[in-house]
Amino acid sequence: MLRLEGVGAECLFDEVLPAEVRELPEGLARLDELLSDPALLAPIEGHWRREAEQRGRSAAGHGRPTIAMATYVRLMVVKQRSGWGYETLVKEVSDSLHLRRFCGIGLTERVPCESTVRKLTRRLGPETVAELTRAVIAKAVRERRFRPRAARIDSTVVEADVRYPSDGMLCLQGARALARQGRRLAERVGERGNAVRNRSRAIGRRVRAISRTLARRTGAAREQVIELNAEAGRLLRRSAGEARRLAAVARSKARGRGARAKLRSAEAIERLAERCERIARQTAQRLAGEKITDRIVSIADPDARPIRKGKAGKPNEFGYVAQICEVTPNTKPGARGFVLPPSSGAGNLGENTLLPATAAELAGLGLRPREVALDGGFGHLRSEEQLGEVEPDRVFVSGRQEPGSARTKRRLRRYRTGIEGRISHLKRGYGLRRSRLKGEEGQRIWGNWAILAYDLDTFAVLAR
Repeated sequence: MLRLEGVGAECLFDEVLPAEVRELPEGLARLDELLSDPALLAPIEGHWRREAEQRGRSAAGHGRPTIAMATYVRLMVVKQRSGWGYETLVKEVSDSLHLRRFCGIGLTERVPCESTVRKLTRRLGPETVAELTRAVIAKAVRERRFRPRAARIDSTVVEADVRYPSDGMLCLQGARALARQGRRLAERVGERGNAVRNRSRAIGRRVRAISRTLARRTGAAREQVIELNAEAGRLLRRSAGEARRLAAVARSKARGRGARAKLRSAEAIERLAERCERIARQTAQRLAGEKITDRIVSIADPDARPIRKGKAGKPNEFGYVAQICEVTPNTKPGARGFVLPPSSGAGNLGENTLLPATAAELAGLGLRPREVALDGGFGHLRSEEQLGEVEPDRVFVSGRQEPGSARTKRRLRRYRTGIEGRISHLKRGYGLRRSRLKGEEGQRIWGNWAILAYDLDTFAVLAR
């Protein structure tokens, strides 16, 4: 059962607290005033209602009460602004009187469990958080007379939470995951012995041998590394074959009580086996000198992809591309505005591939900036066509299409450079550098919470 508002942070013990403790710091006080608007929780209520309709249930009175959604949103905002994990978040809020008051948790109440907050984050998904961001921007336009004169757009890489991938290490991780899931499924269906043999020790020896061989830096070492990687791929393929046979046994024994659990486990291990087979296949392709078009770089995050952005310090990154659009009231140095929900996708996507989704966000919010500043990675003809629905007076593409006088060009070059600083600010201050949630959907959830926390701070600055 959905519960939007809590009982409040006030209690009898507050009367004995000093006034300094009962008053929130200036930054939290402005955020508290903003988040007190019940209209901001409407997207969560709508999501809950749609989810209940899909399941044929009542959104109002079915199931146990949730934690207050107002408390949950404030907890997530604190999390993104501080960079804490879920467990650290719960501990810090429990120990802080100011954070308790900000989150609406009384001194006699328990802070929600970290698993509750974590599961709610996945359950609400990225689109609900994007709706919250749109509601904040609409509130600024309506109540603070925010008028976006210009917009600047650029793409960046949101790193996946993975290690630097190598063929041998991917094979090692795949063998461990197959053995672990195979052991659980074998116990569930009553199979004796090692239905999926754990080959991680054999593959691990080859990975360590690769490290020792590479240290020699000779021509013969390269041939030996190729052979060791090939052996690791063959071992992983054998484990994947055993996992598929175990899944077939589990499907044949899925009768009566526990049948659904067996089928779910069989489906999960088949997905993992398919992923491991792809890793073994791309290992063989790489050793044969063939081009790999859709390379997997992680067992745990199969949607992450290698991305090359031409950076000298980081020529190869692994994760997702997100396009950031900031709308500002002017183009002066230090201009600060609101960031739209980012458009993103898996793979090494080009700038103009994501631009239509960004233009749709601008049009959906009714924002019509007169000037749009882009970097040289955008094609000026395609960009003007894709931004047609927004109808800007001037589309500035640095180094490609720079209309206007010399003074206008200097102003828009400086203004466009500011989006790089804004992206750096989002990465350092709001956790956009690396997504700690797995998968493309997890990355979108993470990115949308980072943008929402930033926009709330921006609104608080405008409210001064």
